[in-house]
Amino acid sequence: MRSENGLRRALESGETVFGAAAATYSPTVIEIMGDVGLDYVWLDLEHGGPSPYDSTALAELTRAAEAGGIELLVRLPKPEPALVRKVLDAGVRTILLPRIETADQLRPAVEAAYFAHDGDVGDRGVGVGRSGKWAGYVDSFVGGEDSEVLVGTMIENQRAVDNVEEILDIPQLGFAFVGPADLSMSLSGGEPLADTDDAVEAAVDRTLEACLAADVPIGRIQNDPMAAQAAIDAGYQILRIGGDSGAIREVLGSRLTELR
Repeated sequence: MRSENGLRRALESGETVFGAAAATYSPTVIEIMGDVGLDYVWLDLEHGGPSPYDSTALAELTRAAEAGGIELLVRLPKPEPALVRKVLDAGVRTILLPRIETADQLRPAVEAAYFAHDGDVGDRGVGVGRSGKWAGYVDSFVGGEDSEVLVGTMIENQRAVDNVEEILDIPQLGFAFVGPADLSMSLSGGEPLADTDDAVEAAVDRTLEACLAADVPIGRIQNDPMAAQAAIDAGYQILRIGGDSGAIREVLGSRLTELR
């Protein structure tokens, strides 16, 4: 089992990383994404895919990532400490926590990802799982796991933006990722068609500025290469540049349209 988290190493070195979503949750697609040179695969377990409590399913996905030489970035459905521990024990190294509004909501989930946290004992337990090579308590595992785990948070609602400085101040938080669609819903009072472009852009800009000031890597979705390059120039280190379902639609759909 590959233990080093290449995504964390790249971010700590100041590099920009690129990933894509796998809406199919297919091990084959994950391997292919690694083979084309992407740094991570985005797996959204909040809105689809297998149950995040299904360690068997997660083990298969992590094996595919290892075979393809790529990291999984797994978005959990909620910042629940027990869920954090279970997903990490299945071999996932990078998790993204949604539905955060305050630092107090996020802190327990971050603590659950580490054996040692902020100079004290963390809230991660030692057990027999894939991340520990099925060996239970192993000194090298406990001693090294904290340097490989990477925990991020979504900034996707107005309260999170209002509290972003306190959220980013949580020790061992590895990155933030902006969610403009949910930000738009939050800022419009739940009306998805409301015109909130200026307000969303202002919220995104505030989040970016706070992340840069706190030296916390920040990510966003930009499918267009020119927009992605502009985001990199602005300071974003984590870019999601598409996904499997969109690629199928764009490539095969356009070919079919042309032939017909």
